[in-house]
Amino acid sequence: MSHIPVLLKEVINYLSPKPNQNFIDCTIGGGGHALRIIALTKPTGRLLGIDLSKEVIEELTKIKKTAKREFRQKSEQKKLKIKNRLILVNDNFVNLKKIVKKYNFKNVAGVLLDLGLSTDLLEKSGKGFSFQKDEFLDMRYGKKGITAYEIVNQYRKNELEKIFREYGEEKFARPIARNIIERRRQKKIKTTKELTEVVDEVLKNLKVYHLKFKLKTLARVFQALRIVVNDELENLKKVLPQAIDILLPGGRLVIISYHSLEDRIVKNFFRQKEKEKILKILTKKPIRPSEEEIKTNPRSRSAKLRAAKKIKTKNQKPITN
Repeated sequence: MSHIPVLLKEVINYLSPKPNQNFIDCTIGGGGHALRIIALTKPTGRLLGIDLSKEVIEELTKIKKTAKREFRQKSEQKKLKIKNRLILVNDNFVNLKKIVKKYNFKNVAGVLLDLGLSTDLLEKSGKGFSFQKDEFLDMRYGKKGITAYEIVNQYRKNELEKIFREYGEEKFARPIARNIIERRRQKKIKTTKELTEVVDEVLKNLKVYHLKFKLKTLARVFQALRIVVNDELENLKKVLPQAIDILLPGGRLVIISYHSLEDRIVKNFFRQKEKEKILKILTKKPIRPSEEEIKTNPRSRSAKLRAAKKIKTKNQKPITN
């Protein structure tokens, strides 16, 4: 897989996995974070990996069946047996407590949520996540729910404008929404290429058309649609209290966000739970990737990591190691 885990060292530092502990990766993606955690929790530590993408789970299942995963650590190739310690689930992390109950996954020392779109999903899904590919406007992580095609071709102008402004923080939300309405009267907007042409036309008419600006505008428009299609912000709000409930006292919650709205939700949740003496915030300010990491993995540029430790619970034994 081509997936490059974002802020890997920082994730490990704040999750602080120890031998025989259990962890949950709510967005396992390419498995970069998860496999390092498994390496540090051997011999008996387990990891529950959740992802809404069926393709992602199928790919990781192939790795699991070989009972080994080769990866580079400290410049040495090591084989990691994961067959009996990795549980893979194709589901939405918003169902976290139900999943934990179904698989009887107990004694959770840490939960990770990496809210970014994995490189594999972006490049191989064929679902129209990237404006750099010509694909049908789907944008669903799974197979249920409304598609970006339906939003673009059915929503009213004011609804489209609101999506681009609130979820994409796009200042040209109104003219982009207006041009979508005009274009779809002539012909349905079916593909990423066709939507890109709509945005291009707006920028040219406004005389702000240059490559760097165009790419940022397209990124915001596509991001806004993806967030709405997958109900990402509401799902994040719903999963956070569930993660706290299933953690052992002393257990850690680490979240990587890529959007200011996501980061705000996490920041406010952490602050509220610290006031309630349920959490202790470990990152007073969000942790950002280094310049070196950004050069290696440009998609990490907007990443922000926040971490907290659970300090209050009922009827649970604390982590002692």
